[in-house]
Amino acid sequence: MEEIKADNAIKFIKGIFCRFGLPHRIITDNGSQFISADFQDYCIRLGVKICFASVSHPQSNGHVERANGIVLQGIKTRVYDRLMSHDKKWVEELPSVLRAVRTTSTTSNKETPFFLVYGSEAMLPTELRHQNT
Repeated sequence: MEEIKADNAIKFIKGIFCRFGLPHRIITDNGSQFISADFQDYCIRLGVKICFASVSHPQSNGHVERANGIVLQGIKTRVYDRLMSHDKKWVEELPSVLRAVRTTSTTSNKETPFFLVYGSEAMLPTELRHQNT
């Protein structure tokens, strides 16, 4: 998101809702965009409950903290040297790191996050190349 304001947060989650449907609740930090009347009214109109993670204990939202850690580690190990030598922005490499995270099975349920969302496995670039030959 460009600036983190309530209208940008609403626009962003509209895209998420249109793609994946409405959640029962959203767990978020106490950012001003989320505690704003506009954001709260939007969620209330849709019947989505907003839950706020503890400011003093971010580990209370441990699932998100772990996911963020995995993404950050992926960025560091895959692209750090390349980014430093070519003056690229890390955000340009984020989609490939997220693809790797989404297509790697978890130890808890042996499924990939992609499969759990879409009901089938993602086609990886190498698989697409082999299908076209």
